[in-house]
Amino acid sequence: MASKKPNEMSNEELLKNEKTLKLVITMGIVAAVLMLAAGIWLTIAKQKFSALTAVPMSMGVIVIVNANSLKTIQKEKKSRGLL
Repeated sequence: MASKKPNEMSNEELLKNEKTLKLVITMGIVAAVLMLAAGIWLTIAKQKFSALTAVPMSMGVIVIVNANSLKTIQKEKKSRGLL
């Protein structure tokens, strides 16, 4: 499924996507922090490196991409006067 650009979306789709992206970003940050904490704890407890500490770094990229999409949607909302 190809996603539409924000300028091609209806007002309802724009608002729905903004709400969804906010939830996805929040959940991604929470999951990354929990995995980072678990990875650090496992590294200290077992006295050897745990691969779990590297996963939150890759999740950070996904969060950044979603945050940029959210910014684009918010700019489009502002240009349409949907504040």
